Amino acid sequence: MTGPDPIEARTMRKVTWRLLPFLMLCYLLAFIDRANIGMASLQMNEDLGLSSRVFGFGASLFFVAYFLMEVPSNLMLQKVGARIWIARIMISWGAVSAAMAFVWDASSFYVMRFLLGAAEAGFFPGVVLYLTYWMPARYRGRALALFAVAIPLSSFIGSPLGGLLLSMDGVGGLRGWQWLFICEGVPTVLCGIACLAVLTNRPAEARWLDAEEKAWLSAEIAPKAGDRSMVDGSPWRLLTTPAFWAMVLACCGASAAGSVLGVWQPQLIKSYGLSDFQTGLVNSIPYGIAVVAMVFWGRHSDKTGERRWHTALPLLLIAAGVLGTFLLTGLAPTVLLLTFVLTGAYCFKGPFWSMASSWLSAGTAAAGTAAAGIAAINATSNLIGGGLMVNVYGYIHEATGSHVLALLPLALLTIGSATSVLIVGRRAAHKPLVAA
Repeated sequence: MTGPDPIEARTMRKVTWRLLPFLMLCYLLAFIDRANIGMASLQMNEDLGLSSRVFGFGASLFFVAYFLMEVPSNLMLQKVGARIWIARIMISWGAVSAAMAFVWDASSFYVMRFLLGAAEAGFFPGVVLYLTYWMPARYRGRALALFAVAIPLSSFIGSPLGGLLLSMDGVGGLRGWQWLFICEGVPTVLCGIACLAVLTNRPAEARWLDAEEKAWLSAEIAPKAGDRSMVDGSPWRLLTTPAFWAMVLACCGASAAGSVLGVWQPQLIKSYGLSDFQTGLVNSIPYGIAVVAMVFWGRHSDKTGERRWHTALPLLLIAAGVLGTFLLTGLAPTVLLLTFVLTGAYCFKGPFWSMASSWLSAGTAAAGTAAAGIAAINATSNLIGGGLMVNVYGYIHEATGSHVLALLPLALLTIGSATSVLIVGRRAAHKPLVAA
């Protein structure tokens, strides 16, 4: 078995090292800024007088704004270019995240979480779309898995860091949770400025590739005869396509798992009597394991060329982890089961987005359809899986006082998501999802 051509190996090595480490850093900061609300809540909720229901609603407003702004943001990225637009996203969300330090009551908390969602909207689907400009289809599973590894890595780093920043309580007259927002928001602004120097919109504009490398890469990413597209024509046709909604449902389960545990897991772990710093350290364990697992899973999906089961099995692992909390109690078993849930949530991403982006961008599909489709799947799944489920958890926990019962709807959702993947994936393997 021969290896890749010298031109392919050289080109993909340059592209990978130029783009992926930097985009991973950007996404790492994005998720630290999005999820640090979980660690901040250990002090902030008492200071502001926020109940579980109020905190859950406020946290979920991020996803409402994210939903409203996601598709317009991704279409704007396509229009003005990734270099400028990703820089704009990062600078604005970093500034809003740092300003979270100065909320003073429930209403100001609501406003700032909404603004944070509006500012960050478009980043993840924008990068997914951007990588289709640079990565041939056979490289996308591992590329997307490496990029998305920033999500669990953000909590692996951010949880103990958050616990450390909370210990700065009283320094300069500020509470620890205020220092957490400031110290984690400012680096995002600086990274946003760096986007202008690091990112290149398209291969044809890359001064760091030679003419032969540009020609090879442009030919590789061009649509091939016989490629299947989920939908051709107007992006609005997506809304009438059953396969689109099947992909939304598939994504909802993983989105809900990551969002719900990102917001509520620190409080669940602290309920076992740990300090803020101990909570941060223990909270990082499931994310550290998920980092390793999702890289392996993405590479295995690329190696085998299989996407359907590589997407469905992680969703079933989430359900198994949640249902296991009804059988096992204690800190160590709980952390083990949370590890199952988060490993499933993040192993899902590489195979799923590789599959979805291929369906949306293949064949004669308009570029606008791909941009809108990727953004719409991500936005809608975040609204349902993140916004709704974060609220459901808060309502059930406030009504019952049980973190275990509050997780139950997550298991039901992920079982439905896995079923959706298996059905639509089997159909896509035999015929186009929508006739051209």
